[in-house]
Amino acid sequence: MNIDRKEVLRYLGYKNQSIDEVMEKLIDEAMIEIKEIMRRNYVYNIYDIENQSEKVILKNTNIIFQSKSLGEHLHNSDRCALMAATLGIEVDKRIQYYSRINLTKAIVMDACATAAIEALCDKVQENMREMAQREGYNITSRYSPGYGDLSITNQKVIIEVLRAYTRIGLSVNNNYVMIPRKSVTALIGFQRGEENIVKCKCSRCEEKNCMYRKCGVANESEC
Repeated sequence: MNIDRKEVLRYLGYKNQSIDEVMEKLIDEAMIEIKEIMRRNYVYNIYDIENQSEKVILKNTNIIFQSKSLGEHLHNSDRCALMAATLGIEVDKRIQYYSRINLTKAIVMDACATAAIEALCDKVQENMREMAQREGYNITSRYSPGYGDLSITNQKVIIEVLRAYTRIGLSVNNNYVMIPRKSVTALIGFQRGEENIVKCKCSRCEEKNCMYRKCGVANESEC
């Protein structure tokens, strides 16, 4: 699995600026180190759903996601995958270690790890696309707790229903922060209509002035 260098630079706050040889070397070293220590683990389950506009119900469970924006995202879906992915605790430990002795390297390592977990999620999503197409479905983009009005508290719901702690060592603390930190939970819809993939993930975020934003408000559809 490759780590996208452009994504690393974006997470570091670079926007088409040139970088010096020292930073180039530091990024190269950090990318290699992250690849060596990360453990790519993920789990997912697929559920039939009932979409009631402002809430999405997982059939044959007691789980209800109260969210208008999620309902809109899944408006053409009759099934939904819940997924969780993580790079493992060693990545967190290594970033914490460098934060004590070399803060710049810690920041670069963090950016590399963020790009890596996104790449892992992209791989899981591609696997789901292939599986869905075999069953006559297309898929939606990933939709994670924190997007729109889907509360971050749903991190815990997803982790518990997937038994992610016992299966991949992923848990969540009382502030709904995942441990290991470089982890993602998300929902992906399965629908009979055309594929609904949002190219620019930033378009779902309400923080228009974020330094990590991939694209401007005016051209989100082009990124």
